[in-house]
Amino acid sequence: MTPAAPSIALQASGIKASIGHTEILHDITLGLPQGRWTSIVGPNGAGKSTLLKVLAGLLPHAGTVTLLGHDLHSLPHRTRARQLAWLGQNESSGDDLTVWDVALLGRLPHQAWLAPPSPKDFAAAEIALKATQAWDWRQRSLGQLSGGERQRVLLARALAVQAQVLLMDEPLANLDPPHQADWLGVVRCLLETGVTVVSVLHEISMALHADEMVIMAAGRVTHQGACANPDTHRALEAVFDHRLSIHPLANQWVALPN
Repeated sequence: MTPAAPSIALQASGIKASIGHTEILHDITLGLPQGRWTSIVGPNGAGKSTLLKVLAGLLPHAGTVTLLGHDLHSLPHRTRARQLAWLGQNESSGDDLTVWDVALLGRLPHQAWLAPPSPKDFAAAEIALKATQAWDWRQRSLGQLSGGERQRVLLARALAVQAQVLLMDEPLANLDPPHQADWLGVVRCLLETGVTVVSVLHEISMALHADEMVIMAAGRVTHQGACANPDTHRALEAVFDHRLSIHPLANQWVALPN
């Protein structure tokens, strides 16, 4: 019996988006499977971050985006914020806030207006900070942290939402290799609980750990397929002008410069 196709967590149809008078995305249509990890890759200027922001509902656009079967923009803001969590590039947060307070910000979509955090909110923040190994600094202010430490706290804030879909734009920025490996472990734990993960990554070898890959160039999707598929490898090599090649190593795929 043929396995059933996975449900679609995010569906984009006919997406066009501009910054100023320049069209960045050109008629993009794709579906991202539920409960799986999709990495979005491509050369600089391909439109990866712009696409992710459209999927998160953060940029105006032509076309439609559906989240878990519902039109993204028809969902009440609080409902959308509970179902979809976002970690962007170079995000700022008040430097005087403690790490603990930043993590608790992820629980705002679950709280009534002006209501104090509940025990469930505190538990979710603790779980998230421990998952990102930031628990020991929970009383420190964000301004006291290094770039890599700050990135782990912002990831904890996104995890604390406990959303069904998590979008991350360059989540490995400022992380050293051991903490990149820790991030990969966090993603795998999320997948085990059925969370959908979508990430824009420059680290191609890390992106190849994903289930699915979307390859972009010049504001268009040039390929979408399984990371283990040879067609995906060929498309990936082509989009980078064959300046890298994909090889098996220790039961995984890695990108090596040519």
